[in-house]
Amino acid sequence: MKLYNTLTRKKEEFIPLEENKIKMYVCGPTVYNFFHIGNARPFIVFDAFRNYMEYRGYEVNYVQNFTDVDDKIIRKANEEGISPFDVADRYIEEYFKDADALGIKRASVHPRVTDNIKEIIAFIEELISKEYAYEKDNDVYFDTKKFKEYGKLSKQKLEELNLGARIDVDEHKKNPMDFALWKGKKEGEIGWPSPWGEGRPGWHIECSVMSKRYLGETIDIHAGGQDLVFPHHENEIAQSEACSGKQFSNYWIHNGYINVDNEKMSKSLGNFFTVREILEEIDPRVVRFFMLSAHYRNPVNFSKEMLLQSKSAMERILNSKEKLMFLSSHAQGLLTEGEKLLINELYGFKDKFINAMDDDINTADAISAIFEVARFANTTVSDSSSKEWVEMNLSLLNELTGVLNIANISEGEDISQEVEKLIEERKAAKKDKDFAKADDIREKLKNMGIEIEDTRQGTKWKRIN
Repeated sequence: MKLYNTLTRKKEEFIPLEENKIKMYVCGPTVYNFFHIGNARPFIVFDAFRNYMEYRGYEVNYVQNFTDVDDKIIRKANEEGISPFDVADRYIEEYFKDADALGIKRASVHPRVTDNIKEIIAFIEELISKEYAYEKDNDVYFDTKKFKEYGKLSKQKLEELNLGARIDVDEHKKNPMDFALWKGKKEGEIGWPSPWGEGRPGWHIECSVMSKRYLGETIDIHAGGQDLVFPHHENEIAQSEACSGKQFSNYWIHNGYINVDNEKMSKSLGNFFTVREILEEIDPRVVRFFMLSAHYRNPVNFSKEMLLQSKSAMERILNSKEKLMFLSSHAQGLLTEGEKLLINELYGFKDKFINAMDDDINTADAISAIFEVARFANTTVSDSSSKEWVEMNLSLLNELTGVLNIANISEGEDISQEVEKLIEERKAAKKDKDFAKADDIREKLKNMGIEIEDTRQGTKWKRIN
């Protein structure tokens, strides 16, 4: 298994801290609204990676946090006249609704910042005692000049870093690049008692503390979106390694950006979409399929056209599954001599799938291997195939789609037996020269989203958009 490590800017062999165990931290949402399509990409990609590693026999301790205290949450609470805790509770519940729809499994732990205030205060006290942090009025800042390796993740030297919109310029700081570990309470805000007065944690300290609490001082993998490399993950490294004196994470994995209709997603351009809005029109399975159809480090363009292409592609796999499910219910017998000769070719696609995923989580090539299984099944499995051969093809198709959690047939969605029954009725109607009835059945099938084709080998059917 090789992973592209943002820290070293190269692919490296993955060697876990403990054999067959992985400690993995993924940055979760700030819960003041429904999460948007940009958030969905890391949630889906790293969920698929976790599934794959479990498939390969690893025990994955997977931590994804909720930032449940933040300026945006406080602002939302003040706008609505409710408490920030109510805002956070509401959108954590909504997060799980959308995540469930997208096939994202629960993390091993979903820690909340507000459940870790005591640990955050203790962590900051440790940084102050080691002279990596300083108090100014009721605030506490991390002294970036004291951490000599600051900038090693983003590959920028401290003196070269530009002061952008995400860096606070404040006369309280010793240096412009210093960042807040603790923010003194202001009017209209919530706060907790601390040695520096009432206040709340800074953004970056939260993930360092929750990662340490649930995974330890050094972890295998820290993951998130490319936008988090600087300043968030850079600052996590600085404060975590300053506190422990140990490497924080051995591997840093970041997914690429999402554009919407070839433009950067932003509220000002009016192309900012929440997952909830998208799922009102699009099958969530299509969204997940789309996200995994590109390599996670590549930028992707999100558009209705691309979603329709993903839907069509996904339905080719669903069609193959439904055909195999139907044939399995009718077929009989063990492998024929001819079928035995095809076994190695069938399982060669599994090797392709594994090789793709082992090469830096290449889900795009892994899905290509799944398509090869579907095409192979469509050409080698027929009404005359043995039950054992049908089930071998179906089992492998289910196994590989199950790893990525894509192209799953929903409960009650398998309509193959009903379709076959209608096709038989149409066949009988044509034999009786009742062509009006035959046409009615064709129309009924079309309304069910089924297209039929009469061939010399019989009537074939497939799903249509």
